Amino acid sequence: MQIKYLKVFCDIAARSSISRGACENDVSQSAASQMVQHLEERLGVKLLDRSQRPLSLTAEGEVFHRGCRRIVDRYFALEETVRTLHEEVDGLVRVASIYSVGLSHMNQSVQDFLACFPKSNVRVEYAHPDRVYDLVQRDQVDVGLVSYPQADRKLAAMPWRDEPMVLVCAPDSDLAGLESVALRRLHGRPMVSFAANLRIRREIDRVLAAAGVEINAVMEFDNTETIKRAIEIDAGLGILPAPTVQQEVASQTLVAVPFADGSIVRPLGIIKRHGKEQSRTTRQFIEFLLQKPKPTANEMTVDTNTLSATAVTD
Repeated sequence: MQIKYLKVFCDIAARSSISRGACENDVSQSAASQMVQHLEERLGVKLLDRSQRPLSLTAEGEVFHRGCRRIVDRYFALEETVRTLHEEVDGLVRVASIYSVGLSHMNQSVQDFLACFPKSNVRVEYAHPDRVYDLVQRDQVDVGLVSYPQADRKLAAMPWRDEPMVLVCAPDSDLAGLESVALRRLHGRPMVSFAANLRIRREIDRVLAAAGVEINAVMEFDNTETIKRAIEIDAGLGILPAPTVQQEVASQTLVAVPFADGSIVRPLGIIKRHGKEQSRTTRQFIEFLLQKPKPTANEMTVDTNTLSATAVTD
């Protein structure tokens, strides 16, 4: 039984689509369908339920997929290790990242990684947090980069870095000239907030509630870019990770003010699928991210040395 057949089946299962699984492997839809049929004939069971769309795995298909995924992962990891034993790292790592991490960290991180390992390839997809978790679980990417990382029976999570959160306001705001701001100054103020269903919003609300602060959320969005645009037109104040407003602070379209009575911290983490045999390139990329020097306080537009640690964590 060829490894190719197993990989095509795994990709079809991960994408719930024969055509997308075929495309992933540069084969025709007909060829991919025949490969699955060959596996079904060999095993004497149906692996795919073709009676519904999107197609799904049968009970036998679920068991076979879990085993195949481990075999395929281990084979390609072994193949890359042997092929590159005396060579440079030259494989592909697939990354899914939430938008704010991608915009504030990933571009430079990828450039630095490629400078160290020029024969490697990094493919980055930016997505909503729920989508990042789904992509990792379905094995459509090798690693995910998220805030407030959560592990479960399918996913492993490791801490990566902490980002201080700052008050963000328009340049003509009455708070713009302050060196630091107390949380109580936000009581009753109009705020441009993260959407209520996001973890970062719940954690910010928890810290504010502990300080006895009630805010007036006049706008809610699910991404930092839209929040920043609303703050620029002075629709309200915002609380954002410091690295995400570096460009606007530098161009003076926004002002970032650190909190005086304790820092709010957004933890970032790396998630990967339990039991997945990572390729040499993926292992090197994760190690590179973990060992990459953390930004200085000035690089993150806030002097964290002046703040006590009231971390927002899992």
